[in-house]
Amino acid sequence: MTSIESVHADHGATFDERGRRTVVSHYGRPDRAHRAVRNGVGLIEPAYGIVTVAGDDRVEYVDNVVTNDVPTTDGTGRYALLLDPQGRIETDLYVYDAGDRLLCVTPPGRAGPLAEEWAEKVFIQDVEIDHATDEFAIFGVHGPQATEKVASVLGGSATPDEPLTFVRGTIADAGVTVTRTDGLAGEEGYEVVCAVEHAESVYEALSVTGMGAAPFGYRTWESLTLEAGTPLFETELEGTIPNVLGLRNALDFEKGCYVGQEVVSRVENRGQPSRRLIGLVVSASDTPDPSDSTADEQDIADERPVPEVGAAVFDGDTAVGAVTRAAVSPSLDRTVALALVEYDLDVTDLTVRVDGSERPAERRPLPLVEGSASSARRPTYP
Repeated sequence: MTSIESVHADHGATFDERGRRTVVSHYGRPDRAHRAVRNGVGLIEPAYGIVTVAGDDRVEYVDNVVTNDVPTTDGTGRYALLLDPQGRIETDLYVYDAGDRLLCVTPPGRAGPLAEEWAEKVFIQDVEIDHATDEFAIFGVHGPQATEKVASVLGGSATPDEPLTFVRGTIADAGVTVTRTDGLAGEEGYEVVCAVEHAESVYEALSVTGMGAAPFGYRTWESLTLEAGTPLFETELEGTIPNVLGLRNALDFEKGCYVGQEVVSRVENRGQPSRRLIGLVVSASDTPDPSDSTADEQDIADERPVPEVGAAVFDGDTAVGAVTRAAVSPSLDRTVALALVEYDLDVTDLTVRVDGSERPAERRPLPLVEGSASSARRPTYP
């Protein structure tokens, strides 16, 4: 469950599940919340898992299994992956150096199995591994005014300047850690971590103290990250070779051996993977005019053709890929999608299967919408 489910319910939240965790889907108007984040600042309780690794050998232990160098300076972090022997992504995670321990932040539902697997593989190393998800509450603050919002309530420290760095301070008299994110929503972003017993007071301060922050849920998070061209674990990452997604920020090609490294290095040395992630804008007909003030935004969205996950992408009569995620973009008032297609595809005008028929789709560069920050996961290829 969330750390403050009753508070979300009082705000009119509709709930969903991610990785067996209860999360807020939306508060009734996900499109309006989306625009609030793009134009100002919004507040979300994301679902994460947390594994802590302590002991003198903690850095060496984690470094031997992940795709990126583990940070060794207190207050710094790194984005990394865990791969299977075929080079496919088993999970992604953020690894933070918190002084006497490492904090490994995973997608929901992944921390428990990961802590158990790692603990079983400890032999003579000085390592202590714990599943600590239930000890913490985490709140995300995103938008072009996120820095001003966090600075207005954070005591004892300035906001961190660089992505994946953190500071310690207080909010509402509670001790907090504030991390600057890597901009997955395409906007300035911070994550505020506190002990779960202080979650309600910290959330209230972030929500209403000083500059207000619009509450939003995962429906809005998914549309924000889609516009930003950010691949997510559940929809694009899981089971995919990272080169296909252009996740160069998660890969260190110089470090020592880890599971799956041989496959990743072979694809890199070949010069290009077999597929790549692209953006699409899908055409519609008989669509209400978004500028019509009498048209309800949900009615407008309902008229937009949205491809299902896995919908085929065609160049003429030839299938060249598949949609990984699609939605109506509140910023563009158009249906947009991410798709994995043949790497060397040069065609701009494609079609996508929607409800049994083919809809024209125009290939667009990522991000589909520019914001106040660049997503560090936006695909980059050799």
